[in-house]
This record gives sequence, C-alpha cells and structure tokens, in this order.
Amino acid sequence: MTFTHGYAANGDVRMYYEVHGHPRAGEPPLLLIPGGGSTIETNFAGLIPALLAESLQVIAVDEEGHGRTEATDRPLTAENSADDVKAVMDALNVDTVDVLGFSAGGHTALALAMRYPASVRCLIAASTFATRDAVSDEFWDGMAKATLNEMPEVYKDADRRLHPEPGHLERMFELDRQRILTFPGWPDDHLCRITARTLVLCADRDVVSPEHAARMSRVIPGARLMIVPGTHGDYLGELGATGGDLRAMRITLPYLLRFLEE
Repeated sequence: MTFTHGYAANGDVRMYYEVHGHPRAGEPPLLLIPGGGSTIETNFAGLIPALLAESLQVIAVDEEGHGRTEATDRPLTAENSADDVKAVMDALNVDTVDVLGFSAGGHTALALAMRYPASVRCLIAASTFATRDAVSDEFWDGMAKATLNEMPEVYKDADRRLHPEPGHLERMFELDRQRILTFPGWPDDHLCRITARTLVLCADRDVVSPEHAARMSRVIPGARLMIVPGTHGDYLGELGATGGDLRAMRITLPYLLRFLEE
C-alpha cells in the first residue's frame, strides 16, 4: 500500500494530511476528519487499515491545533476547518471526495458539504449535531466548566508524544472547548442545501441522541439514517471509546461500505 503525507497551506494554517492507498478509477477517495481532542492515529488507526483492505483510497487530516497541525491565532470553527480541508484537496489535485467526519469533525464535514457542494459526493456525519438544542443543558453547562483534567488520558498522551513542550496540550483543549461553546448551529434551510448523498450515523448511547440524528436525516435531502448499538465512536474504532477493541467497528464497517458504494 502506498503512503504519503504533507502539509497544505490555507493562510497561516499548514494542515497536515496523510494519503493511504491507491486511487480507484472513477471513485473519489474517502476523507477522514477526527473528532475534538483527537488525531488521525487516535481516531482512525483501526479504521484506515480496514478501509485499505477494501481497496479504498483514504485521505486523513489533523485539524488545527491537533496532531501535526499547529494552532494559529485564528478561532477553530467548522467553516475555517472546512476551508483548510479544501486547501488539502487543492494541494492534492482532488476535485471530489467522500467524507466521514466524527463528532466535532462532523461539523467540519457538514460545513465542507455546504460550502463546497461540488467537492463532496458522499457525506457521513458521525456522532455529530447540527443545532445547539440537540444536546442537553447539562452538556453545555459541563462544557463551560470543563477543565483539562477531564480530557481522556489517551488524548493527552497522544498530544504529549508529539508536543512535549509546555502549553501545547492546554492550547488544544481550549481550542476544542471554545469551538463547541461558540458553535452557533445551522438552520434547516442551510442543511437543506446539502447535495451530497448523506448518511447520518450515531450510536444508541451517544452524546447525540438518536432522536436528533433522525431529525437531521429528515432535514438533509435524501439522507439515510443509521443507529448502531454502542457509544461515542466505538463503532469507528476510536481509541478513547474502545481501548483498541475493534469488534464494534468490524460490525459497522460493511454498512458504511455499502452506503459508499450505492
């Protein structure tokens, strides 16, 4: 399998990307966007080899302040990050992608589909939400009061391995916290503009309720809905949710592949 990596510039941001596998004639690559606090490795280290075994080409990115993409003075928002992703596509001369965004990365995937409709063929919005009322008041109160101590150790360890310098982990945590706290959500008439073939995906014991996932699937034109038994990210092999146990991911993967191939 081929593997390349590099950086794509969007203003002051140099977004790190990886490309795994070979291009398929007539088929776009699958672009993976990790969740908040996470990286390519912590979110997709189990999923990428499984996708390569199915002969998919995969592009994966680290959002600003995460993994190998350094933070700037710019706020981390879905729209800014979507522009960073588009810069990666342009650098790789990729016109169209299928995209899977998890959690906060799902916000970036949704924004990419809305801002660059011709660039997204299929969209998988996984464990993410489109409006602030999708999660409880307790969620927002908890996020407002959250401290670094509450971040899962697996994320802390991953960041410290790459960035042992003081302050980097704290900066990433605050970027993520502010990203969620300031997330305005999107009105239905914005979501209605999505032209990509869409799958709304979440677990039955997720941060996002199945009811909100169902509502999103009804608002986005023609969207499909998938609710899997599990928790936030275990069905994608996300390390913080699974501890490396990939059984839930292996059960879910055939359904994702079927959706992409429809």
